[in-house]
Amino acid sequence: MATILEGMTENICTADEFTGKKVVDREGIEYGKVKHIHINQETLAVSGVTIHQGFNKDYYLTNDYIDKFTTETLLLSRPPIRTGVQVVDIDGHKIGKVKRLVKNNDTNELQSIEVSDGMLHTKIISKAEVWGVGEKIILKLTKQQFKELH
Repeated sequence: MATILEGMTENICTADEFTGKKVVDREGIEYGKVKHIHINQETLAVSGVTIHQGFNKDYYLTNDYIDKFTTETLLLSRPPIRTGVQVVDIDGHKIGKVKRLVKNNDTNELQSIEVSDGMLHTKIISKAEVWGVGEKIILKLTKQQFKELH
């Protein structure tokens, strides 16, 4: 429970209050717990959060994923694409898992994902080919179209 200090307005709180809160999207899917709040040193605004999803599975979400904090959760405005998540085709057939996220070095914007369809084979899929994100990543491609990619 936070301590209210004299002169503190009601919409101000400490970053410590958010640590450990569940991270949930609009569908009710849980993505882990808040591990760290990241602050921009120049603007002092929240720039993002580190989410802890289990043993050695931490990932960073920028502030554009954050909808709002409630007393118990961090609500996401949209679901994040993460490594290790299952990838399926447009018909729901399993293709593989997200092995790596390819981001623009300047903007940190996601450009594509590397999908592993086994131990040896991976393919790069453009962000434009992603139809949906949630517990699974759904591609706009069929399994056959995925196999034909170079």
